[in-house]
Amino acid sequence: MALFRRHTLAAAGGLIAASALHRPGAAQAPATSIQQAPGFYRFRVGGIVVTTLSDGFAARPLDGFVRNAPLSDVQAAAAAVLLPADSTVIPFTVTVVQRGDMLTIFDTGNGVTPAGATAGRLMANMAAAGIDPARVTHVIFSHFHGDHVNGLLNAEGGRAFPNARLLVPAAEWAWWTDAGNATRSPEGQRGTFANVARRFAPYQGSVTPFQPGEVVPGITAIAAPGHTPGHTIFRVADGNAEMMFLADVTNRPEIMMANPDWQIVFDFDGDAAAATRRRVLDMAATDRIRVTGYHYPFPGNGHVAKVGNGFRFVPADWSSVV
Repeated sequence: MALFRRHTLAAAGGLIAASALHRPGAAQAPATSIQQAPGFYRFRVGGIVVTTLSDGFAARPLDGFVRNAPLSDVQAAAAAVLLPADSTVIPFTVTVVQRGDMLTIFDTGNGVTPAGATAGRLMANMAAAGIDPARVTHVIFSHFHGDHVNGLLNAEGGRAFPNARLLVPAAEWAWWTDAGNATRSPEGQRGTFANVARRFAPYQGSVTPFQPGEVVPGITAIAAPGHTPGHTIFRVADGNAEMMFLADVTNRPEIMMANPDWQIVFDFDGDAAAATRRRVLDMAATDRIRVTGYHYPFPGNGHVAKVGNGFRFVPADWSSVV
């Protein structure tokens, strides 16, 4: 069954607004901007077709982005890789996996955003890539921060993925659906409880929590806590061919891979996040496995290399043939 229709150009129209954690509506495209080409890219993992889709980006001040390092050190790290010293641009890159008739999307982006916003481009880029949301069979979540779950709803507040089963990390689901955990959560993340209730409500009866291990054929969940209580990454395999979706193990890889012990403002448990980051990056580098990451610059795929006491992201070569 053909799950990808003929590629068509689709305008990245005005879409709504994201989470309490991320406010991409604050970044606006210039009034005189020229429309960019659609943001999708494909590669293969054995017989599996992987598509990365751009959901746009958001900008935030660099001051306060890292909690356990002086701003001067963070600015120096940004300058070393030619990034701005006053702000950081956070990309949103969604990974889709097609295996036969099974079409799986990891996380759902920022959803509908205000006209002119720089985020909320997922649906337009899905259309450009010929991926029909109605044909998505599984939505698998890494965690429940707003920029990962807000895209569950369409502009009318209904199901953006009408026929999909939602697979959620059991630990993540247990935490954010228990209001008693609010006082044990960082103050800036307490809005996640209400946001999760709202975003998942139309999918009642279609949500299945999972434990680490194989969640659907060819996709294995690996616990990676710290960024959130149940943050999870995924290994995608077909025979000996494999890749990993690293979700939010790092934010901007140019900064966070080089400084894996740094803790960012969005980390629920900074110490646990840093320990997970080192473990996962070491695994990806040692296994020489291709990775995608949610906040990697588009097309958001490549490899991890060890460099001194840290790591480096090595983008994969672009190919015109899938």
